[in-house]
Order: sequence, then C-alpha cells, then structure tokens
Amino acid sequence: MFLLKILVKNAFRHRLRTLLTIIGITIAILAFGLLRTVVSAWYAGVEASSTSRLITRNSISLVFSLPISYREKMLRVPGVRQVSYANWFGGVYITEKNFFPNFAIEPKTYLELYPEFIIDPHEKEEFIHDRKGAVAGRKLAERFGWKVGDSIPLRGTIFPGSWQFVLRGIYRGAEKSTDENQFFFQWEYLNESLRKTVPRRADQVGIYLLGLTSPTIAAEVSRTVDTIFRNSLAETLTETEKAFQLSFISMTEAIVVAIQLVSFVVIVIIMAVVANTMAMTARERIGEYAVFKTLGFSWWHIAGMIFGESFFITLTGCAIGMALTFPVSKAFGEQLSNFFPVFHVARETLWLDFAAALVIGLVSGIFPAWRATTIRIADGLRRIG
Repeated sequence: MFLLKILVKNAFRHRLRTLLTIIGITIAILAFGLLRTVVSAWYAGVEASSTSRLITRNSISLVFSLPISYREKMLRVPGVRQVSYANWFGGVYITEKNFFPNFAIEPKTYLELYPEFIIDPHEKEEFIHDRKGAVAGRKLAERFGWKVGDSIPLRGTIFPGSWQFVLRGIYRGAEKSTDENQFFFQWEYLNESLRKTVPRRADQVGIYLLGLTSPTIAAEVSRTVDTIFRNSLAETLTETEKAFQLSFISMTEAIVVAIQLVSFVVIVIIMAVVANTMAMTARERIGEYAVFKTLGFSWWHIAGMIFGESFFITLTGCAIGMALTFPVSKAFGEQLSNFFPVFHVARETLWLDFAAALVIGLVSGIFPAWRATTIRIADGLRRIG
C-alpha cells in the first residue's frame, strides 16, 4: 500500500501531463477494442457455424439454383439425418435503407436444423401452417416495431412483385452470437407464385442444408453428395457451414486485414506517446535517482519505481478505456446493425486490451529505467539545483 501511494504521488507530480497521457491511453484502448470488436463481428457468422451442418450449392456459383428433386437423393446418403433448403429472397421493406437478410425456407426442417433459433411452440405451429406466415428475429422486430400478427410487405428484387407476409412468430437467439436480424417465410409461398408467373424458375432452391449424425463424417458425406450429382445439369459443391461462411469473408479479406493493421498502429502510436512521457519524467528526476543510489538503493529499486509508474499510468488508462468500450460498442452496434447483426465485446478483446496495456507499460519504461540505473552518481548529482 505504501509503494502504491508513492507511485500515485510520483505519477501526479505533473498532473496535466499525466492526465493527458491517461486520456490518450484511454482513447487508444477504446479504439483498439472497437476495431477488434468489428473484426470479431465480421467473423460472427463463422464462429456461430455448426460442425454438424453442411451447405450444398451449385458448383458454378450461388447465383445458379438446384432442383428441388435433389432433396430425396440427399436424404438417402449415409450419415445425413435431415435435409432442408432455402432461397435468398432479397426483398426490400419500404425503402432500400431498411436492409435485412430475408429467406424463403422449408420451415419445419429448417427450424429443426437450427435449434439456436428459439421460438414459442405455438408461434412455430402458426408459422408452419400459414402459407403466408413469417418469423423475424427479436432485434429486427424491435427495430421496426413489429408485433405478432402484423402484415409485412416486401418488394421483391430477385423475385419481382409485391409480397405480403403475416408475422407469426419472433425468435430469439440461444447464444449471443446468434443473428437476431433475419426474416424467414415459407418457400412454398414463393414457389407457388413462381409456378404461375415464371414457371422455369419454380421448383428450384438456392442452397440445401444437411444435418449430420456426427461432425466427424462431414468430409465423407460432402464427397458422396457431390459424387451423386457429378455430370448432372446442376453439379453441386458441398462444404461445411463454416467454410461456406468463410467464402463470403474472403471477398472482404483486404478490409479485415486493414482494420487489424490499424488497430495495432493505434497501439504503437500511443506506446510512443507514453514512452516520451516516461522519458521526460526520468530526465527530470535524474538527480533524485542519484540521491537514492547514494543512500544505498539498488538499481532494481529505481527501475521498480519507473516501471511501476509506467504501469500505473497505462493500466489506469486501460481500465477506463475497457469500461467505455461496452457503452460505445452498444451504440456503435445499434447504428450499424444492418451490417453487423451480432456486435458485442468478446472476452478475447478485453484480454487483448489488457495485454496491449502491459506491452505499452513495459516498453515505455525500458529506456528511462536503463538511463536512470546506469547514470553515474556524480553525473546525476550535478542535475540538482
């Protein structure tokens, strides 16, 4: 306690300088934490992927569809316990700025494959038995003020026309990483309309979702499925859900790398600022350190005071920055919920903040400590007066 009291008094000899340094560290840690949270949000879909689900799409591109008849053949593949399917709908709610993911799905099998979507059993039954029924995520419903029973219009882009849905349920995520900003409706409703308007696009699905009996057979099942449809009019590419999600991330990999680099540049800059502060502090106290040596204090006592002050300043700024990360991240995530449906501060981010503060404190104290411990007593005493 006595040593801590000395460190605090030493740190606040120049209050303005110390306060400005702490504020700088706070801003740097806050910026670092936010940037790392953005990177985590970018990979949220990958992290939430299940190891027991496979995605099958057209081997050429996602733009091309697959026949609905493929489902029965997939169900006969050993190790496949369930098969569902979905189409990316791409509908617009009122205006283009109200973007959110919306899919046409086979409700019963899809919800069975995604137990992380928790929905009231009664609402689930209502959705399954209503051809125009739909379910929305909790955050999405809160965003637009939707309630169960509301009529929701979407303007089709990939599938032109005006589409009317009735909200039959609102789901919540089982985990923090579960996306609660999605909208699902019945694939049969879409398919029936296509049979009347564009028959050639009917009975087609965008992707198949395969539930496995065990994650260990993912590679074997993937090869089997793709072999079945080899040399057909619509060949398939089957991969794990994680690999499927990563294929989208790879399109924006340069952006993610740039954000990661910027986050570390922020730390390097604030490290230089703190190092300069500690160098100024050590230079001003050279005479005092010479007196300490005269009184018999060893080099590690002097180095301990310098490093202790450096760590006190950096960890104080780190603690404030980490505390501010939560409310700032919440506000940031609300503003960018269209792009980052899952935006929360991960425990790993906080550990990185703490590790960054320790590195800043350590590096910033090295040169001042070396200078103070190696200077001769006579040279140091000349600085007094």
